Amino acid sequence: MSLPAHVKIVEVGPRDGLQNEKQVVPTETKIALIERLADAGVPVIEATSFVSPKWVPQMGDNSAVLAGIRRRTGVTYTALTPNLQGFDGAVAARADEVAIFAAASEAFSKKNINCTIAESLKRFEPIVSAASALEIPVRGYVSCVVGCPYEGPVASEKTAEVARTLFEMGCYEVSLGDTIGVGNPSSVRRMIEACARHVPIARLAGHYHDTYGMAIANIYASLQTGMAVFDASVAGLGGCPYAQGASGNVATEDVVYLLDGLGIETGIDLAKLANVGAWISAALNRPNGAKSGRALCARSSS
Repeated sequence: MSLPAHVKIVEVGPRDGLQNEKQVVPTETKIALIERLADAGVPVIEATSFVSPKWVPQMGDNSAVLAGIRRRTGVTYTALTPNLQGFDGAVAARADEVAIFAAASEAFSKKNINCTIAESLKRFEPIVSAASALEIPVRGYVSCVVGCPYEGPVASEKTAEVARTLFEMGCYEVSLGDTIGVGNPSSVRRMIEACARHVPIARLAGHYHDTYGMAIANIYASLQTGMAVFDASVAGLGGCPYAQGASGNVATEDVVYLLDGLGIETGIDLAKLANVGAWISAALNRPNGAKSGRALCARSSS
């Protein structure tokens, strides 16, 4: 069984992680986090989202964040854009890439964005069209790819259908999100194989939450299918709003530790990354959610 020689890590901590923080995170802290991640060798950083501050107040400084960062050559700085107004804001702020998101669950789509899956996909067409005209890459997210907090298990074929639509619409890459972290290696592998029948495996990414401690196992199972792109969040930033007290995003440090151990290149310096995780955890006054990060920092200070 051959594993990929190189994996691309998409760091989602500054957006998907910080947006769940209840305390307002200063713009300067967000900028410093992004710069430190880039300095550690992270190749793609989801810096912010252009959503209404009424719905996500934590991301209200989106333009200031993108304007304030010291951009590093070779690093892609991306932004989530749920509508055309958000897309225009991201373009004005010089985002390198934008992302749109849909769900594989009708119940989740209606609860989360107040429309059906088909309606949500229709809303994204103007964004993809505008991005194409400006030659800005568009990434697609699919949430609830194996399970939904409202309707339970989600059929792999349903996820594959949404992934195919996003890909055919013009998304160069589709990230498959286990939003509530209920997936296991078996269900995740089935889901990926269903999606890969419609979207090339090289255009699929894994976005796994660690609610039940399965994220690293799911990444290993995904590697075995040939998947070579994964989303992760430094220090495990971000919670799971559908499971009280549960962890959310898989920690980037733990993913890189796994990949380093398998001899898979990422271009990321794990020691530097662990220091970033310790720093942001202290800045937010919260526990560091990265097991390998905590171990590495403890070892270096002993």
